Amino acid sequence: MVEIKKGVRLTGAEREALATRLVAQYEQGASIRSLAEDTGRSYGFVHRVLSESDVTLRGRGGATRGRAKASGS
Repeated sequence: MVEIKKGVRLTGAEREALATRLVAQYEQGASIRSLAEDTGRSYGFVHRVLSESDVTLRGRGGATRGRAKASGS
């Protein structure tokens, strides 16, 4: 993916084109963090663009805090 200079404001057609690419890659399994790194944008920017595009965001996954609850009790 083409890296966009950090701090450059994206509006209009450029933002829509980036949103389309981000949505497609996210739906194919890419993480928000990896998309942010690939584009040179912040996590928050990518999260906001995906949210504005009505994408259903996945849960965090990975390790959670605290101990797992015992099942069957």
